[in-house]
Amino acid sequence: MFRIFFPPAGLESDDKKLLLLLGVAFFVGQYDMTVLGLALPDIQKSFSISEERLGKVIAIAKMGSIPALFLALLSDRIGRRSMLMFTLLGLSIATGATGFARTAEEFIAMQFLARGFSTAEEIIAVIYVLELLPVMHRGWGVGFLAAMGAIGAGLASLLYGAVEFLPGGWRALYVFAALPILYLAWLRRLMPESAMFNHYVKGDTAHSFWRPFATVWSTHRGQMMAIGLIAAAFWFHLAATMNFMSKYLQEMHDYAPQDISLLYIVAGAVAITGNVMAGRISDRIGRRPTLAVGLMVNCLAVMTFYNSSGLLLPLAWIALLFSFFAVEVMVNTISGELFPTSCRSTASTLRMIFAVLAGVAGLAVEGSLYTMLGSHAAALSVMTLTSLLAVPIVVLALRETSGTPLS
Repeated sequence: MFRIFFPPAGLESDDKKLLLLLGVAFFVGQYDMTVLGLALPDIQKSFSISEERLGKVIAIAKMGSIPALFLALLSDRIGRRSMLMFTLLGLSIATGATGFARTAEEFIAMQFLARGFSTAEEIIAVIYVLELLPVMHRGWGVGFLAAMGAIGAGLASLLYGAVEFLPGGWRALYVFAALPILYLAWLRRLMPESAMFNHYVKGDTAHSFWRPFATVWSTHRGQMMAIGLIAAAFWFHLAATMNFMSKYLQEMHDYAPQDISLLYIVAGAVAITGNVMAGRISDRIGRRPTLAVGLMVNCLAVMTFYNSSGLLLPLAWIALLFSFFAVEVMVNTISGELFPTSCRSTASTLRMIFAVLAGVAGLAVEGSLYTMLGSHAAALSVMTLTSLLAVPIVVLALRETSGTPLS
């Protein structure tokens, strides 16, 4: 099973090293997001946040992804490498500072910044990999990045198991992450610029700052709307679904932090294969069918997770995480393949903006549904049905990109 993680035959040693360095973006981003979800009850208690306000507080922090649009515009203007260095450094500072937040407002501000840098990191890393790998291995490459993210989530889960013994509790989880990120930023100093981007710049002397955005709007508006709506329908429920998991397990099923850590690690070790497996399967049968199946499986898994107990609970968690990874890999890959080099980062970020705004709206709606229905489980079970709305768009409006050369 683990052979799917091995690099494809013929990949150069330098390219393998680049993949590892690029995978750091997903490793750190998923670590940060997982800490927020796992430690949510502790954070809520530290800042005395009410149940009704909790979703809105998380939503504000997640809106930090929106400024990533401007970083992506710079990536299409000045290059992938420079922005990867800048955003990783910014992410290190914001992540470390989160651990020293004294109020809910300071916590939100630091997480707002961290989310912006993390979003830009992940988007640009995917673009770099798509421009680096040959056409038959692009799906695997993006799947590998997502697998690195799953490892980051696993590390966060492992550390959270000892949160009661760490100095500062949940705060230590953020502080510990800052120093390794700085070191990795230093390692990236020798990373070359994307060869495809260099070729594009040499052939386009009239490249302006806003031109990538204009190109997306004037030439690729239909496909942009299709992938944007798919991302919005999925993330509308998923932002709340992922953040309330730890809280749900602790409060409704009496899981201790150590129990949650064990579940995340064991179940995550199985579910992580969804990243690379989805990429490799889509390289063979196509992105659209892989994405459509992933959306339907995720909807069923979420409803089962929030309405089950006993052995079915961890099994549903594995299916939920597996399908989430598969959908994320497909959306990231398709977003990069639909558009030319001149606007690839910008288009991917616009898709992310759709997802972020939908996620923010979903978190706000979850709070209202909680008041109406009386529980987070009931609210999330209703919200997950939005994933099914994306399936017709995948089938009818999205162009198949597997096996097509990048322009």
